[in-house]
Amino acid sequence: MSVRRAEFHLPDPAATEAFGRRLARALRPGDVVLLSGDLGMGKTALARAVIQALAGRAIDAPSPTFNLVLPYDLPDFRLWHFDLYRLSGPGEVEELGFEEAAAEGVALVEWPDRLGDLAPPDAVRIAIEAAGDGRRLTVQATSGFMERLDDA
Repeated sequence: MSVRRAEFHLPDPAATEAFGRRLARALRPGDVVLLSGDLGMGKTALARAVIQALAGRAIDAPSPTFNLVLPYDLPDFRLWHFDLYRLSGPGEVEELGFEEAAAEGVALVEWPDRLGDLAPPDAVRIAIEAAGDGRRLTVQATSGFMERLDDA
């Protein structure tokens, strides 16, 4: 499995939303997107932009910090938004239906370090970090996914 890496500069929240729309166009059932970064880096904002783009309209897409997972029945597939911040490890993640979500729809996962061995080897890994006045977003994914992202 060939893996590619790309970096993007996101100078403001509008750029994060635009990247979220682009990412949404590249997603297909079976994709797992792992969103990592410190608190306040924009993981939830990016996930919200993806969800709203796939819904085709502005919908309420709150952070699942307290629910742990929020499912969305979208026009083309079901998406699960996981926030694993409050979990201690993979055992608790299994109880949330992660494997079902990863197999049947799209899973967006914040704080993916809690997945341990449950993280699929072909997952799309997105790291967000501060960079000057904005954010640097690093995407690491299979060549096939990166081609879809390039075309999006």
